[in-house]
Amino acid sequence: MKSYKLIFVIVLIFITNYSISQVPKNSSLFIELKKADSLIFKGGFNKCNYAALKKVLHKDVEFFHDQNGITKNLEEFLEPFTSSICSNPNFKPIRKLVNETLKVFPLKNNGEIYGAIQTGEHIFYIKEPNKELYATEQGKFIHTWILENGQWKVKRILSYEHKPPPKEYGPKFNADYVYKLFDNDKKIDELLIKHKIPSIAIGLIKNGNLQQIRAFGNKKPNQPISNNSIYKVASLTKPITAFVVLKLIDEGKWNLDEPISKYFIDKDIKNSKYLNKLTTRHLLSHQSGFPNWRYLTDSKKLHFQFEPGTKWQYSGEGFEYLRKAIEKKLKRPFEEIAQQKLFNPLGMKNTHFYWTDKIKEEQYAVEHDENGKPINFEKYTVTNASANLLTTVEDYSKFLMYVLNGAGLSEKNYDEFLKVQAHEKKGIDWSLGMQMLTNLPNNETAFMHTGGDYGTKTIAIILKNSKNGLVLFSNSENGMVLWQKIISEYFGEVGIEIGRRNLE
Repeated sequence: MKSYKLIFVIVLIFITNYSISQVPKNSSLFIELKKADSLIFKGGFNKCNYAALKKVLHKDVEFFHDQNGITKNLEEFLEPFTSSICSNPNFKPIRKLVNETLKVFPLKNNGEIYGAIQTGEHIFYIKEPNKELYATEQGKFIHTWILENGQWKVKRILSYEHKPPPKEYGPKFNADYVYKLFDNDKKIDELLIKHKIPSIAIGLIKNGNLQQIRAFGNKKPNQPISNNSIYKVASLTKPITAFVVLKLIDEGKWNLDEPISKYFIDKDIKNSKYLNKLTTRHLLSHQSGFPNWRYLTDSKKLHFQFEPGTKWQYSGEGFEYLRKAIEKKLKRPFEEIAQQKLFNPLGMKNTHFYWTDKIKEEQYAVEHDENGKPINFEKYTVTNASANLLTTVEDYSKFLMYVLNGAGLSEKNYDEFLKVQAHEKKGIDWSLGMQMLTNLPNNETAFMHTGGDYGTKTIAIILKNSKNGLVLFSNSENGMVLWQKIISEYFGEVGIEIGRRNLE
């Protein structure tokens, strides 16, 4: 983020110290660029009109955002419109210019105007059906315009100093939708430094819709994190696997209570008396009887430690066992099935079970140790249904929204997900693929999962009744330090109780 601030400072120094005169508001240049600004936002952003946007955006447009990182061309700039901004017609961001703040400074070469710098402030709102427009954020912008073949094209956009809107927006302002973590962004940066946490990325869901994504810190030394940075999310892989399986069940291609032995038998347990009792329900709810991983046992072999369905025990082996059975029956790689059933339909373009040529290494949030030092990471090249998923906070938030809104499942199969399937300890049960906390304040029920490998810590939470949710990714061994604070900030007493139950 420091690099972004430097850019802003340089531009502002350029404007103030190099005798660029501001043009009057009744000048033809000011009026032309105000109309051009209107094409970007009023005609393009607010209406999801790509044609209007393309008319004024340079093909090599660069977009610098103080929280969301950098986009370097027109294709990257337009991608969020299809993936998130315009994906839900019932929950639409709207931008309005604060008119009196607009200023224009011409750029000249040998007395001829070849471009201009335009500065101003704007307010962002949310538009929902049958609701009054409410403000969520204000910010400042700097546009660099180029006159190209007689047409004005914006070449660089700097968007910065985002914060809650001023109090005069009164009844239109809904405090529930404003980012308020730790009072201000500077405080977050300070806490990341204090706890040697390189980055934290946050996805906030309100009323079943993706309301906000924030990213703070660095993906690797001196390289700022962004909304499209890719994290390895460890065991947050398991809920993804669970819903791929539920989709197959819903389509009649798999059965929740059929013996797995019909399709796959691991040689280590081929003679076990429990072999034909093991079902998908047991595997997804951690009642398989398997250890977490066979390599952690004395024998290094897979074995039943108790009869399936008789008690709860967390098992990564169970999810991998299920993947192998599905692949054997359907004769297709699990990654391919997941892309078809979840990733492609939901626009999860940056999500994969393993490294592929579609993943850009410069996007990767490198793991860091407890001292804040980067760790040499492994590029896994095979699917593991329990771990190693590569994704972004935006993609995983899309998945959680999907789950909150029924996941496209029949009522019967979605109800199976909503049921308590197994009991872990007091106050914590398990559904199919996710931890389940019932009887929370406000009669709320939470579904959640965590993920943790050395140098990466992640958590995802959704609330059944309010349809709110939260995704937290950190590329740090110390990432859990801030979890409770963040969760309680967003979820209040519900968040405090979630933390208490997990710490007992």
